[in-house]
Amino acid sequence: MVFLHLGDLHLGKTLFEYDLIDDQRHILNQVLSLAEREKADAILLAGDIYDRAIPSEKAVELLDWFLCELAERKIPTFLISGNHDSDERLNFGSALFRNRGIYIAAKYDGQLFHCTLRDSLGPVNVWLMPFVKASQVRHFYEDAEIASYDDAVRVILEHTEIDPAQRNVLVAHQFVVGGGQAPTLGGSESVNTQTVGLVEQISCRCFDLFDYVALGHIHSAQAVGRETVRYAGSPLKYSLSEVDHTKYATLITLGAKGQVDIRLEPLTPLRELRHLKGPMKKLLENVTDPDDFIYATLTDEDPIDNVMNVFQRYYPRTLRIDFEQKGKGNPDEGDPVDYPLPNMGFDEILGQFYRRFYGEDIPEEEMHLMREAAKEAGILHETD
Repeated sequence: MVFLHLGDLHLGKTLFEYDLIDDQRHILNQVLSLAEREKADAILLAGDIYDRAIPSEKAVELLDWFLCELAERKIPTFLISGNHDSDERLNFGSALFRNRGIYIAAKYDGQLFHCTLRDSLGPVNVWLMPFVKASQVRHFYEDAEIASYDDAVRVILEHTEIDPAQRNVLVAHQFVVGGGQAPTLGGSESVNTQTVGLVEQISCRCFDLFDYVALGHIHSAQAVGRETVRYAGSPLKYSLSEVDHTKYATLITLGAKGQVDIRLEPLTPLRELRHLKGPMKKLLENVTDPDDFIYATLTDEDPIDNVMNVFQRYYPRTLRIDFEQKGKGNPDEGDPVDYPLPNMGFDEILGQFYRRFYGEDIPEEEMHLMREAAKEAGILHETD
């Protein structure tokens, strides 16, 4: 049986001020083509379907279109909520959707929903665990000791009748660690993915009864603890820190009990996110794929006026520009700055830093510019 695992669609998300709805539709079209080509028996969507609890109209329309396309192709689809989703909104119409093979578990109600699929080798049980907090589980199991997310998940699974002799697949959205190692963050996750002590961490050992665990929450595709406990990652780059990442759809083929084949299928975005580095003149002499999202690091030593406006004439979707000055020194090496700083004037502090970094005195015109900037910022006053 073939499953296609996706996570963290974040429909309705923007990249800086740019709307990504067209980019997301492009990726979902790829997913549909991939599902048809690979003859996928089911789709697993592991939470954070929307980017926010109250999704935009365009985001709702996009999900409606995607689910309708899957239903028309008669591909069973299993969908859970993530920490970005509103349980109630995502759960709307779920009873009706089941008649079309769309199974939604957006809110934990004291038991795990599951559906049994069948192939030539027998049954495969697909279990859906929406994003849960310890407080939600305590409501249903008041006598259980639940002090952490890990406790909460263990209690849920202890009260779930799972036949270990059959093939079992779980879809979940949590911060899972394996062997004491936390997963590598993609960079665009919310702060809710960060651990505070051990409160949000869940050990992958909780999932030992499952042949495959389809995780959402972390935006970088990776296994956690064992190869069959995996984050699919987000289908698009949602942060500048993901500029060098490749995004994937994860294809899982279940054979007989214990036989699992995993393949990562690269996804090609409508517009790539690229990091360009070098002198501005050189970068703008060789413009390629101008519709891409661009993060630029300029190595020019001289100041450039209206640099963003200039760059966006060539790359309209330039997101950010920073500068890397090639100096003769390194501010982290060499002799320390003379102290005490409180007794030093603005010009002396700046001059000493400049000499340490460049190995020469700061030109008067640059010192003048720095004085004016400091005055505007309220750091330097006319009497100083």
